[in-house]
Amino acid sequence: MHTVKQLADMAGVTPRTLHHYDQLGLLKPTSIGKNGYRYYADEALYRLQQILFYRELRMPLKDIQRIVGRGDFDVLGALAAHRSALQAEALRLHRLIRTIDRTTRHLKGQRPMEPRKLFDGFSDEQQDQLVNEAAQRWDPGTVQAASERWKGYSPQDRQRILDEGNALYAEIAAVMPKGPASPQAQKLIARWHRHMESFWSPTDEQLAGLADLYNEEPRFRKNYEAFAPGLAAFMRAAVEVYVQNRRS
Repeated sequence: MHTVKQLADMAGVTPRTLHHYDQLGLLKPTSIGKNGYRYYADEALYRLQQILFYRELRMPLKDIQRIVGRGDFDVLGALAAHRSALQAEALRLHRLIRTIDRTTRHLKGQRPMEPRKLFDGFSDEQQDQLVNEAAQRWDPGTVQAASERWKGYSPQDRQRILDEGNALYAEIAAVMPKGPASPQAQKLIARWHRHMESFWSPTDEQLAGLADLYNEEPRFRKNYEAFAPGLAAFMRAAVEVYVQNRRS
């Protein structure tokens, strides 16, 4: 058993944070001694680790509580999803570091650099790819409106939306073993639908087409496979079920 201070020191958080998690019902102590001290067993340590992993994905505490509080919460599945999400973020950060190094060499006159490479690794690149691909498949006017909506967001809002998307894909990856038609997967796809409305208001046909794009286009498929192998195909199957249910 571990005291609040011992657990706080191990996890690199403050005792106040643990008290806050207790008040929220997010991380309750395993037992409380006669002296009023809180004690935590190993099970609580694993739960705190999950909380901190989700916080690394910038997920709000209320969403974390909803996820880890599920009766069917799968710790091993969540760990695999965390690993994939963090790998994807590590790759993005590596690209940004590479961009810094290239720019430094360029400014020192050591090696010329193409202007477009100045922005390699920034989040807008993925959005621009989405807009360009979508323009070839759907009404260009609708796509242009979506692009303008995105550009109208503040940098903070853009990052928040992208972070929400990454956290959502990690959740979807964690429920893959339950199947694309499972209630858990379908609930997450409904949230994905609402998330996509941050960009534009897609029709059912466009939702299905977007899922196809994830699976068929190598650049997009690579992004989603970074979360979990087979996620792109799973998304397509789950979205197909979601669209069929909406039409029935």
